[in-house]
Amino acid sequence: MNDARTFAPEAAPRDRRSGLAVWLRRLEGPQTMGRGSLFWLAAGLALLAAAAYPQFSDDYTVGNAAYFLVWTFMAMGLGVVWGYGGALSFGQTAFFGLAGYAYGVLTINVGAAYGFTWLALILSVALGGAFALLIGYFMFFGRIRGVFIGIVTLSVTLVLETFMAQTAGPQWRIGEARLNGFNGMSGMPPLTLPWPGGDLVLYPGAQLYYALLAMVALCYLGLRMLLNAPFGNVLVAIRENPERAEMLGYDVRVYQMLAFGLGGALAGLSGALYTAWGQYITPSSMGLTSAALPIVWVAVGGRRDITATLLGTLLVLTAFQQLTIYGSQYALVAMGALLLFTVLLAPDGVVYTAMERLGRLGRPGRRAGR
Repeated sequence: MNDARTFAPEAAPRDRRSGLAVWLRRLEGPQTMGRGSLFWLAAGLALLAAAAYPQFSDDYTVGNAAYFLVWTFMAMGLGVVWGYGGALSFGQTAFFGLAGYAYGVLTINVGAAYGFTWLALILSVALGGAFALLIGYFMFFGRIRGVFIGIVTLSVTLVLETFMAQTAGPQWRIGEARLNGFNGMSGMPPLTLPWPGGDLVLYPGAQLYYALLAMVALCYLGLRMLLNAPFGNVLVAIRENPERAEMLGYDVRVYQMLAFGLGGALAGLSGALYTAWGQYITPSSMGLTSAALPIVWVAVGGRRDITATLLGTLLVLTAFQQLTIYGSQYALVAMGALLLFTVLLAPDGVVYTAMERLGRLGRPGRRAGR
């Protein structure tokens, strides 16, 4: 008994260290592209370049770059739901808008003192994830599959947009927050950090950019570890052959529902951050066009790899904004043409295909060396 009590305290730290090592090893795995020192060196250099970017640009351009980072969470969430789970969802903007309005209602009524905006952000993300879990429960436990998932999620998005658009009257308010119908809600505070001498307000600029960059990096690394864990392996098995996965003893409905909830939470994170970034949100953020654009980002980047999804989203967003200079209608036509090009010539995604071919270049040389 004495020996057991003596050695028990030493066993726990060893277990914790081994558990951490397991999760760190999952940064590389069969469900994500990119491995080895060369990949991580390139990723580190890209992160350093992104961190140095505000030093060589003006506040407006940096704020615009922060706007791009806001959307990457929703894109990565859709990548999990569609690319890994095999369920095409048009409902990401519904969770986006719900969390955005929740952030506005909470912060308008309570304020931004003592860093409450971060608590409002967490609660808004939780609301978006919970709503996605609820929708996912009825869909997947109701055995809805294939194209019908897209129909159901698109219907949820359009119903929510229609409802929010008719809340223009003075009676449509939650405390001090007026919903304002199609005019949108405004007046919510941006993100703030408690700081000695007064709260630090993260207006669109370098400070908000750095906060979002850190959040994107952490989310990306966390998703890599999750997707290379058993959860991600089962998701891919369900995508490839749900009947076989079910015969092996996995409850397909539970895994699909959890993936859908995770995608909804990440879409909610984009919605709350978007509302904090612009201090404004409208029902049009949940419209048909808004619901279709994330599909384009993820399809062009590559839905079956989280790295390709992230890079493709940033590239397509940059191109889309440049095209809006000549008119938004031309930008939308160009996005449609790009999606058609991807479906016909690079069905796995343009960025994914390019990454895969680059990865093949060094393989013959390594075989010859061995």
